[in-house]
Amino acid sequence: MAISSLHPFKYVLPSQHSPYTSSTSCSELNLYLLRLNRSRSFSRCSVLSSHSNPKILKSNRRRFGQTVSPYDSDDIVDGDEDDESDDDLFSDDEFSGSQFESKNSNNASEIRYSGRFSRRSNRRASVGSSGRRKQEAEMSTEKRFHRLSDELELDERWLPLLDYLTAFGLKESHFIQMYERHMPSLQINVASAKERLAFLLSVGVKHKDIKKILLRQPQILQYTVENNLKPHVAFLVSLGIPDSRVGQIIAATPSLFSYSVENSLKPTVRYLLEEVGIKKNDLSKVVQLSPQILVQCIDSTWTTRFSFLTKELGAPRDNIVKMVTKHPQLLHYSIEEGLLPRINFLRSIGMRNADIVKVSTSLTQVFSLSLEKNLKPKYMYLINELRNEVQSLTKYPTYLSLSLDQRIRPRHKFLVSLKKAPKGPFPLSSLVPTDESFCQQWAGTSLDKYLAFRQRLLLKDLAKKYERQ
Repeated sequence: MAISSLHPFKYVLPSQHSPYTSSTSCSELNLYLLRLNRSRSFSRCSVLSSHSNPKILKSNRRRFGQTVSPYDSDDIVDGDEDDESDDDLFSDDEFSGSQFESKNSNNASEIRYSGRFSRRSNRRASVGSSGRRKQEAEMSTEKRFHRLSDELELDERWLPLLDYLTAFGLKESHFIQMYERHMPSLQINVASAKERLAFLLSVGVKHKDIKKILLRQPQILQYTVENNLKPHVAFLVSLGIPDSRVGQIIAATPSLFSYSVENSLKPTVRYLLEEVGIKKNDLSKVVQLSPQILVQCIDSTWTTRFSFLTKELGAPRDNIVKMVTKHPQLLHYSIEEGLLPRINFLRSIGMRNADIVKVSTSLTQVFSLSLEKNLKPKYMYLINELRNEVQSLTKYPTYLSLSLDQRIRPRHKFLVSLKKAPKGPFPLSSLVPTDESFCQQWAGTSLDKYLAFRQRLLLKDLAKKYERQ
């Protein structure tokens, strides 16, 4: 709360000890009386705002839009470094929320708050055509964000930045999310924001991903290019990340910039190499598959999952390291809701622990597949239609990763229609090659003929689904 003084300025009345004695000139006495009169006009208490914390929203504001999760995944914790430069924030003179206008009305001095553009009343008249165009542009911008001004304690100094960010697809609801996540990010001057976002675009971040990055990590507008953005990009390159992939990693894990390279990111890499056992040649691939691994509490996530797989399946350490190398997302999966239910399903269809270790080492993605929409339907088709046994999955675990509607059923039905399907168990090896190789090696027909058959089958299945609804 900003309050002017509750007590008027006090001046000592002229006396024998006062500078204003009988020998004081008339002009000096008039100056004294003028100062005294001014002090009285400012003796009223003037409240500028109902609160002093700019992050507190209006009590009557309407909420719209969902708040984005502050983390890239459930296992990610807060960053440990904030390279937020104060140099690009508006100065006190530029960004003061306690500006006043003095207006003489009925011989009384009226103090009016002018911190928000919606209450601005003393807009100066522009001179010339260029001035009028500028004024019209400013009024148009204010009109665009009028709804936002009703939601937040919005300062007119934010308008250039908000106007610039709309070019990336951000709307009023998105600005509210940014405000709630990290209000100071909206106080950055537009020149600094342009410099930082231009740098991100220059290293491969796609224009369409800027909005997602700002919603998840609005603090990125405060991170300086030289002290934060460049060192973090250099760190990624030092891991062997190709330049063409740097932008994708930033878009996937923008919180990366809030972690210290020396105190957090490099120690995580050392832990992956020395404690987990990831080979140095595989490190780049691991980070590209799961950039979130750099900002996890890697020691706890690795320890708990390694302990679980060892005790539950008797999995050797080498197998678990291969699982993490092939599918580092394994370290994100919940044990109770992710790993254990899928292990129990594989057990229920007749697999032993050794079989499960073999399948999960070859196809670690099995832990990410839906039980009801993926694993169970494919198992039923394997047994009832392809007339195979569950043991075939240990030889061809890739079967579980293939699309039932786009790959498994069309190829099976196509060979049956050509009378080229074997009478016994259907060969799962026919499902592995590309469509072109499948047509040459198994169907002995043209690719166009197979694709036309698959399209008709998909449309037929789609029609059946609509009939059931």
